[in-house]
Amino acid sequence: MSRPWVIVLGASSGFGAAAAIRFAQEGYGVVGVHLDRRSTIHNAESVQSSVEAAGAPCMMFNINAADSELREECIVTIKGQLEERGEHVKVLLHSLAFGSLLPMVATEGRSLSSKQMTMTIEVMANSLVWWSRSVVESGLMVEGGRIFAMTSSGSQRTIPNYGAVGAAKAALESHIRYLAAELAPNKITANSILAGITVTPALLKIPGSDVLIEAAKRRNPHGRLTTPEDVADCLIELSKAGTAWLTGNTLRVDGGEDICG
Repeated sequence: MSRPWVIVLGASSGFGAAAAIRFAQEGYGVVGVHLDRRSTIHNAESVQSSVEAAGAPCMMFNINAADSELREECIVTIKGQLEERGEHVKVLLHSLAFGSLLPMVATEGRSLSSKQMTMTIEVMANSLVWWSRSVVESGLMVEGGRIFAMTSSGSQRTIPNYGAVGAAKAALESHIRYLAAELAPNKITANSILAGITVTPALLKIPGSDVLIEAAKRRNPHGRLTTPEDVADCLIELSKAGTAWLTGNTLRVDGGEDICG
């Protein structure tokens, strides 16, 4: 049997890193796309080491996932490697966290610029569409494929200084619904994943993240926060054949945190 592959956008930390490792443990080959400078490249190297320790092949691309030329170069490289093996991409996970955390209107200090708003939405939302289109149109993803995008409660609720990211997450969920409808004839599903509050590098950059963490700890009926590994385990199950009729949703993976809010 040919090996399934997963492409993880945002593979060097948080949900993306945990998912890359977990899929490798399930026998998937891993393509990791990340953007790291010298100070953080060790995170990507650690993920690659863990993937390879699980016995899985791994390709890592340190690029801006929102750059169209670099994306297409990446797709060509992946396609060449997988065609030699007679294998396909089974899962695409969008877990990019790169956006501006500034108020829309500031009484003092800086406020969000047009360029920052556009960049945030392009990276954290629109890039999902471009990558999905590339993997499908290139023939990398075929019948039975799964597309997942990590969203957040900021798509529906206000969080201080989260306006640009919240707009991006709302757009991301809309993109997922349209991808689900358009790719249904291809028998490819698309779903958003809404995790509970999880301590990741992205969360810790949000002003007031300590307040969000403490509130989630009190609210969650399991008495703890969600972890990236919790989400990765669910992604494995959601990628199986029995979920072929599950598409176009925003799925909560939070241990009951939201229902106790």
